[in-house]
Amino acid sequence: MSHLHVKHLSKSVGVKTLFTNVEFSLYPGERAGLIGVNGTGKSTLLSILAGDVESDSMEMDHPKKYRITYLMQEPEFDESLTVLETVFSGDSPLLALNRSYEKALVNMMADSSSEQLQEELMKIQEGMEQENAWDINALAKTALTKLGIDMYDQQISELSGGQRKRVALAKALIEPADLILLDEPTNHLDAGSTEWLQETLLRMNSAMLFVTHDRYFLDAVSTHIFELADQTLYTHKGNYGDYLEAKAIREEVSEASKQKMNNRFRSELKWIRRGAKARSTKQKARIQRFDQLAEDVQSTSDNTSLELSMQSQRLGKKIIEGEGLAVSYGDQKIFHSFDFLLQGGDRIGIVGPNGAGKSTLMKLIAGDIEASAGSLDYGSTVKIAHFTQRLPEMDESQRMIEYIQEVSSDFEAEKGVRLSATQMLERFLFPSNAHGTLIGKLSGGERKRLYLLKLLMEQPNILLLDEPTNDLDIQTLSVLEDFLENFPGVVLTISHDRFFLDRIAKKLWTLGSGTVDEYQGLYTDWLKEKKPVVESQAVTAAPEVAAEPATSKKKKMSFLEQKEYEGILEKIAQVEEKIEQTEASMSSAGSDFDKLQELTDTIDAYTAEYDELIERWSHLQEMAES
Repeated sequence: MSHLHVKHLSKSVGVKTLFTNVEFSLYPGERAGLIGVNGTGKSTLLSILAGDVESDSMEMDHPKKYRITYLMQEPEFDESLTVLETVFSGDSPLLALNRSYEKALVNMMADSSSEQLQEELMKIQEGMEQENAWDINALAKTALTKLGIDMYDQQISELSGGQRKRVALAKALIEPADLILLDEPTNHLDAGSTEWLQETLLRMNSAMLFVTHDRYFLDAVSTHIFELADQTLYTHKGNYGDYLEAKAIREEVSEASKQKMNNRFRSELKWIRRGAKARSTKQKARIQRFDQLAEDVQSTSDNTSLELSMQSQRLGKKIIEGEGLAVSYGDQKIFHSFDFLLQGGDRIGIVGPNGAGKSTLMKLIAGDIEASAGSLDYGSTVKIAHFTQRLPEMDESQRMIEYIQEVSSDFEAEKGVRLSATQMLERFLFPSNAHGTLIGKLSGGERKRLYLLKLLMEQPNILLLDEPTNDLDIQTLSVLEDFLENFPGVVLTISHDRFFLDRIAKKLWTLGSGTVDEYQGLYTDWLKEKKPVVESQAVTAAPEVAAEPATSKKKKMSFLEQKEYEGILEKIAQVEEKIEQTEASMSSAGSDFDKLQELTDTIDAYTAEYDELIERWSHLQEMAES
């Protein structure tokens, strides 16, 4: 079986140690999401595996013919190639065959009467048939189209940064590989492209290691989570939701004082998730206990997110009003006839396909560009901070603390509390021993986080955020989300991050076909409503037999099923007690890793049994109520 085993992987950059003696394995079909705070070495780890960066030490074991393909965060290209030539530019024999075919096709179009060119094209087509290379050709063009690239013969040099990233992603997806390395593959993708990518990755058999900030994507795609923290790599089996539970267990073991309450919370969480249809008095009481436990755990647990509220400059009754707004570039109309009135506390997500004019609208409100028609009226108290996709130039010889202190040496929080620049850096996940670090030594994500903090230190009352989630790690996103939820002013944000928009935006401005419309509701709800409804066609075409179950009598319980139903809650309680006993044993295992691993495996087995019982109880409950 094709495999990758990595041992003793260590890497330092200057005086900073990224990770030491990292070990992990990947097999076909395994998709590991790599997470960690910016600066812990996620991109560096991918670059080492791709062979672009040397490690300090590493043992790598894999078969001789083991192919690795790598999507860099900032891809590099041969500017002289076209889009399709770039996608087929790998060293795989199948890609070389496709390159020959596309070139022969272009030659034939230029001189269709040449018998030599006709023979050459026929020979290549025969080779494509023999090697099953047509699939890759079709996949390449499908991938480009789904990712919003439809001009296959366009020069790479003519593409924007986002378009280049999408071309590089298409190349990574079609290139035959045992291991696919993806660094922020969802950056610059709209919701439709992200969903297509998600479905495509789930169908592939290659091993994968990917970095993403999109938590919905991470949860849907990953079979494992690799977390870089404390200069080591923690591995978790399962998706992002499973990782969160596993991390909670790890924290429970290290914090014995909270062990019992957190274990109860974990157990109750399982019941609520699986037994959502609970209706009996006993089950209702259980749900009430869950709610109380959730409150207790929240009040006693350490909050790893940012607990920070700010005292922004006061907003008057009049904020910003737009009337009859339109923007055009030559003959191209971006949008027209847009009216809006911002109100205190507004949380607005600006959404739409790539190229619809989202950033243009935000620049218009920020005052960076002028409208082709219409007017904007600003209140006298308005103070705007505009976070743009492209970071401004930063002095790489400047230290972090100096960069922040350029704006202010302290920050006014609520109730007159003032926080120093040092405290603010710490709250934005920059440890105190790193405040003197030169900006030139920061990762791209760390620079973005630093720039965001600098904007917030100016204490604006209107935040315009254009793709703030790109290149930020998940922990920083949690920090930002908590901050925005408590921000006393107005927030307008552009983002392709579904989780971020669902949590922050209370309404949407949707762009498309030259108009801007307003939608009240969550981003994911809007996406569902925008999807074409094809189910009705399927129902029409289905045979009449398919309709029979709906009109037939519901199945009643047999005698054995009735007896099973009467005793299943007791079985659930017994398994739950075993889980609690095992978790109690974990708290006394101390630092005995082998014992902890054994107990964790035991809990996994009990949990699987528990889940099966809950599924069975739900089924029997429905039968009992029919």
